[in-house]
Amino acid sequence: MTRTHLTPYKQIMQHVTIALVSLCLLDTPFLLAQTNNPGTSNIPQTSWGKPDLQGVWTSASITGLERDPALGNTLIVDAEEARRLEKSAAFNVLTEADSAPSDPDRAPPTDGDTDTGYNAFWIDPGARLAQINGEYRTSWIVDPADGQVPYTQAAGLAFLEYGQSAGYDGPEQRPLGERCMVGFGSSGGPPMLPVLYNNHYQIVQNKDYVMILVEMNHDARIIRLNSEHHHDGYAPWMGDSIGHWEGDTLVVETINFHPQQSFRFAIKHILYLPPTAKITERFSRIGSEEILYEFSVEDRKAYTQAWTAQIPLRKTNDLLYEYACHEGNYALTGILAGARRDEKENTD
Repeated sequence: MTRTHLTPYKQIMQHVTIALVSLCLLDTPFLLAQTNNPGTSNIPQTSWGKPDLQGVWTSASITGLERDPALGNTLIVDAEEARRLEKSAAFNVLTEADSAPSDPDRAPPTDGDTDTGYNAFWIDPGARLAQINGEYRTSWIVDPADGQVPYTQAAGLAFLEYGQSAGYDGPEQRPLGERCMVGFGSSGGPPMLPVLYNNHYQIVQNKDYVMILVEMNHDARIIRLNSEHHHDGYAPWMGDSIGHWEGDTLVVETINFHPQQSFRFAIKHILYLPPTAKITERFSRIGSEEILYEFSVEDRKAYTQAWTAQIPLRKTNDLLYEYACHEGNYALTGILAGARRDEKENTD
């Protein structure tokens, strides 16, 4: 999915965000004032005494969800090893040619791959390993100790079935990211995972709601505070999220995932998220410039145990950009057209 014609629209986003959240807040007033709570040092506070999570944050990093198996149980490395891992990361060793403008007169791919993407100019996953509490992390997953998603055998078979059934008969069979339904890679969450680009999030909150606007595909998740889950038949995109405060940590529980979001794609990784999964997220502002984002995933059929990950969200002065997913995007049309031509050539 291309990141096309990126035009800053700060003023538009301010109006859109206020309008979106106001519709959900009814007549609940916005309370954006900050006060300093003596017990929370330099952590900004809302006027109602909770940590202020508002602002634009980024999760970009070359740290991945799962750890390189060669590192075993090594979650934390020193600065020297971090620099070595960063230099060998795939994105950091791309050549200048990979980032050069694409030649509009170039020949079509010769390997038959109709899913060929775009050059490195569009890719922005980050260039450094993530740091949490000053420690360089080799994976987002902290439990299990090996840094791997603990899939069950049934989940592994589901992967195989999915790979064999992914077809080209129509757009309904293509991934949700290609169809611009939700961002790919579980960028909108939950869990919210860093992907190839567009790793910015804007958070707006008041006493009763927290809204997370995702740069990727402009997904917006509205979390109801001190509420209850809807009935089991309610399965929206990104699930049904409710939250509450435990001290200075916002805890969010999400269930009832949309069945079409059962498979989530991330960098070099496929995350299986069944509709029956339960995800618990924790947002803890640990300084003026950082939020510690933690999540746990539970589903007995898909995973042999609950597993947990930690991702730092860093404050940024960058703007959110318009994610023009369909405008000027001929990828899906080209993929299906290529499939029709392949069928014709194989039947003639």
